[in-house]
Amino acid sequence: MISELLQLLVSGVSSGCVYGLVALGFVLIYKATEGINFAQGDFMMFGAFIIVWLVNVNFLGISLFLAIPICLGLMALITFGFEKLILQHAVGEPQIVIVILTIATGFILRFFAGVIWGYEPLSLESPFVGDYLHLGGVVLSVAEIGVIILTLVLTLLLYVFFSYTKTGIALMAISQNQLAAYYVGIPVKKLQSLTWLLAGFVAGFAGILFASKGAVDPSVGLIGIKAFAAAVIGGFGSLPGALLGGLIIGIIEPFSARFIGSGYSHLMPYVILLIILILKPNGIISQVKSKKV
Repeated sequence: MISELLQLLVSGVSSGCVYGLVALGFVLIYKATEGINFAQGDFMMFGAFIIVWLVNVNFLGISLFLAIPICLGLMALITFGFEKLILQHAVGEPQIVIVILTIATGFILRFFAGVIWGYEPLSLESPFVGDYLHLGGVVLSVAEIGVIILTLVLTLLLYVFFSYTKTGIALMAISQNQLAAYYVGIPVKKLQSLTWLLAGFVAGFAGILFASKGAVDPSVGLIGIKAFAAAVIGGFGSLPGALLGGLIIGIIEPFSARFIGSGYSHLMPYVILLIILILKPNGIISQVKSKKV
């Protein structure tokens, strides 16, 4: 029983890491621009397809370790280009325009992913797929453990970036008060564009992690809905909250499937969301009240 619980926990945490990273993209964009990018899950899906396209032998067949930086760079450029070529034309428009643009972009990304790579699930040909660690009576997937470790590494790097670099501190200043940041000479527009680039990098990273542990198809982009719920649960506007919300959803899914019923695994995250919104409307780690834009 204990070994089964541990396996469920590891599986849930690894899924929660992916949800949390996508939620992190939501929060990054929200903090920098006051907008919500509902295409973040679809950018993650596109990143997952790109890493499969780069690595699998029936596509380009290059080394995984060479493909990873290429994938991350491409995803950063895609989101950066999206902000420059499309969203900047909506500057000054009501926020609903941004919402509609990003939702439409999600549909477009899913369409092109299906046209380019097809609608059948594709699996990443990773050297770690199918490898397991046997710890006593516990069998743990190497891919899932890798997802957890790499998420911890990225989280640490982001913490260092936002806490100890001039650019990161400037981004945090923008997230608190854009007008004040502008008056003290911080290049708000330039850093907002940088935030989109960073969100694309994180989406690509999440896509790589997702592809390493599961099959990819265009509908994977709908994970963005769960990630949005994770961001709200953790506290929309809080970077640690986004990761916490992702972990909560990731863990609740396998446990509810095991102990309540498989059909409930997709329902329980939204039950948790409803409970959090009733008890703590601003999320578990609320930073919304501190925003003055």
